[in-house]
Amino acid sequence: QVQLVESGGGLVQPGGSLRLSCVASGFTFSSTAMSWVRQAPGKGLEWVSDINSGAGITYYADSVKGRFTISRDNAKNTLYLQMNSLKVEDTAVYYCARPKLGHDPMFEKYEYDAWGQGTQVTVSS
Repeated sequence: QVQLVESGGGLVQPGGSLRLSCVASGFTFSSTAMSWVRQAPGKGLEWVSDINSGAGITYYADSVKGRFTISRDNAKNTLYLQMNSLKVEDTAVYYCARPKLGHDPMFEKYEYDAWGQGTQVTVSS
C-alpha cells in the first residue's frame, strides 16, 4: 500500500533552518509529482510547494518563496523540504502528499490521494 513517512521536524528559533524528509513506498515515486502541505494551529491546510517527477520544475507558495526549497532523490524514494529563515508563522504540522488528477496549484486547485502522518515544526524563541 502507499506509504509516506515524514521526519525532520522539531523546535527551532526564528531565523533557523530545518530539513524535512518524506520517504515514499508502495508506488512508483519517480513517476509522481509530490507536494508539501502544512497546517498551522487552528487553521486550515495550506499548500506549500510542489515538485514534478523529474525534479526539474518546482512551485512555491508566496509565503515561503525564497526561503524554502523542495527537492527529491528518486533513487532513494525521498522528498525533501529545506526550510531556511524560519518565522514564527511557519509553525505547523508539515505533510508530504501525493497529488491526484485535478491538482493544479497555479489555479488554487489542491487534490491529493495520499498523505503522510505529518511532522511538527515549531518556530519559537
